Amino acid sequence: MHDSTRRPTVVIIGASATGLFAAAALTASADVTVIERDALPDGPQDRRGVPQARHAHLVWSGGVAAFDVLLPGIVDDVIARGGRLVHIMGDLVSRAPNEVWFRRFLSTHHRNLVCSRKLLDAVLRDRILADGRLTLRQNTTAVGLQGDATRITGVRVRSGDDDITLAADLVIDASGRGSRTPQWLEDLGLPKVPERRVDAGLAYATRLFRAPHEAARIGFPLVNVQANPANPPGRGGIILPIEDDQWIVTLCGTRGGEPTSDPDAFVDFALGLGDPVVGELIKNAEPLGGVATTRSTANHRRYYEKAKRWPDGFVVLGDAMAGYNPVYGHGLTVAAQCALAVRHVLRTVPVTAPGTARRLQRAAARPVAAAWALAVGQDAFYPGASDTPPTGAERLLAGFVDRAVEAGAANPRALGALLDVMSLEKPATRLFSPDMLLPMIFGPKKPRLQGPPLSEAERATVIP
Repeated sequence: MHDSTRRPTVVIIGASATGLFAAAALTASADVTVIERDALPDGPQDRRGVPQARHAHLVWSGGVAAFDVLLPGIVDDVIARGGRLVHIMGDLVSRAPNEVWFRRFLSTHHRNLVCSRKLLDAVLRDRILADGRLTLRQNTTAVGLQGDATRITGVRVRSGDDDITLAADLVIDASGRGSRTPQWLEDLGLPKVPERRVDAGLAYATRLFRAPHEAARIGFPLVNVQANPANPPGRGGIILPIEDDQWIVTLCGTRGGEPTSDPDAFVDFALGLGDPVVGELIKNAEPLGGVATTRSTANHRRYYEKAKRWPDGFVVLGDAMAGYNPVYGHGLTVAAQCALAVRHVLRTVPVTAPGTARRLQRAAARPVAAAWALAVGQDAFYPGASDTPPTGAERLLAGFVDRAVEAGAANPRALGALLDVMSLEKPATRLFSPDMLLPMIFGPKKPRLQGPPLSEAERATVIP
């Protein structure tokens, strides 16, 4: 029988943002060990285990709220080191996938956290790994699960030339898109869980620029031109002002319209977007280094919460459970919300209780499902994205969302409802509230914008 006087033990696979958030959720009630394949850097540095780190990242307001619940004051820590809380839409110039420009209404409450990924990860590591109840094992690779099909009792790891087993009451896989959980479960004799993959064929190219001096001084807005699934190949780009007076500029394109790693082609690609504003803003800016590219952008979900048989003592979180097209920026928000869901469950049931792992897996699936629906609702319409075409229901929903975007672009109440959903603060049913439906029925308060709503003062700081 379990010794009720002993603190439960948890092993987390991966010191990713997901793994760190999970550790923050669990250290109050368990002794936590985080195992990490790499050696973690000191301070804000890129690392091999976060291949998307060089590209643009943001944390939606639903994630900002989750950050501060899990780790009170963490958002202030990021801001103190150069991050920004930006008002959406006041500090954002954005063209939606249906090519509608949003007005920069100031009446919404939504604030997104913006900084480089390497800065955010450094702040998280400094806070979470300093907890004396947590043990970090670096240069340690998980090679398999210990236990059987009914209960996982630990994880087998390799560190240097040593193979050892770490016993645990709960093992959490937070190892990301390269998770080996499907094979591990199969090795235990468990049936394969349902999966779905929707791949818009998106490729990313990112380059860092020095912000023009005056633009840095005034707090230049984010500028975002989203790709249009109805007009393939979809091409888009974003300028993300970050710490140290720098701009992360990420360009993207789907099959047949991908950006390359050629530095000489970067600005021309940006000028060739559906609107040239991104290219116009960077053509005279000073580049800092070369172009980083990636093609690992598919939406891929494993429905572990639907498994007919699930072992006690094991949970999968983050990208190991579901990874999304990074263009929608929901990964970090979902990671924090999943950790909160885990903490909420464990406040009512012990880690070691039969069935706890299944409850944790199902709780984590709820924020995953919300982000999945938003990403797939767009990407499923690109040619070749999925083996099965969008269903009639998905087409109807996509048409409704396009109308919701049009309403939100011109009406502040509708925009608030739209951002509540996009920010993962409220469920999609918020789109059917009077705040959205009335503007849809009676029409917009203002005419549609014909171009990006940059002020003359903002343009003057960048464009000669």
